[in-house]
Amino acid sequence: MVEEDSTLPRRQLGRILRQRREEVGMTMAQAARLVEIGTTTLHRLEKGTADKIRVRIVQHLCEIYERGAEETAALKHLAEQAAVENWYVEYSDVLRGNFDNYVELEGAARHMVSYQELVPGLLQTAPYVQTMSCNYLRDPSDSDVRRAVELRMKRQAIIKRKVEPVTLDVVLHESALRRVVGSPKIMSDQLRHLADASTWPNVEVRILPFAAGIPMGLLPGPFVIMDFGTDSKGRPVEPTVVYVEGLVTANVYLQKQVDVERYCAVSAALHDAALNPVDSRALLRKTAKEYQQWTRN
Repeated sequence: MVEEDSTLPRRQLGRILRQRREEVGMTMAQAARLVEIGTTTLHRLEKGTADKIRVRIVQHLCEIYERGAEETAALKHLAEQAAVENWYVEYSDVLRGNFDNYVELEGAARHMVSYQELVPGLLQTAPYVQTMSCNYLRDPSDSDVRRAVELRMKRQAIIKRKVEPVTLDVVLHESALRRVVGSPKIMSDQLRHLADASTWPNVEVRILPFAAGIPMGLLPGPFVIMDFGTDSKGRPVEPTVVYVEGLVTANVYLQKQVDVERYCAVSAALHDAALNPVDSRALLRKTAKEYQQWTRN
């Protein structure tokens, strides 16, 4: 499970350092003694939860693990990245729970597959976000709502950027089309935007209709499967993560292979039961027109 006080560079750095220590057959206590730090400090470094990461310690560990110059430079770069604040830190006042972890993972992902029962954040229009924020935030000020909208719009840059945009594959339950958020006009504009976005080469939207019933005998609730691609040697950059939004407890981040495989199987079943992308787009446009007519009446 993703550590709440960790970041992606810290986790990558820690995982690689642990692997290199184990490859040379060295215990944590032995390695810690050689670099003159406490075993607890090295444990936190390998877990990706160290408060401070000293580049010289990483350099020393690479030396005793007999790593080459290229890998040592890469690990030192990760150590430097771990100390840099992410852009979304300035929105910490409107980021609830451990959602900052999600924003970081989302920004690093190469491919995202999800099932949603509301329009996914990366495809929401500003008025839709504004309405959701007014309902979600407790006694929100105008500034809170404005900043929540800004945060959501900035997050959407990952699917709109020209260089290596994130691939987004969404199954959206038909209830999201029928559940009015804000007003009929907001819904009409939102569904048109969804239909337009589904024509982008990196975005696929499938609607799971009411008529599909309950695939696999369950509706799992919203989730996102995040894949981070591979490095130049074909190795995963970061283990696949399944994000499950929590209501009472904190949001959950699953990494165990058995959990990821289970959600991948559920996702495949939902895809099979959903309308194909073309029919889904037609349903989105048809429903948008219905809302538009509702607005005129």
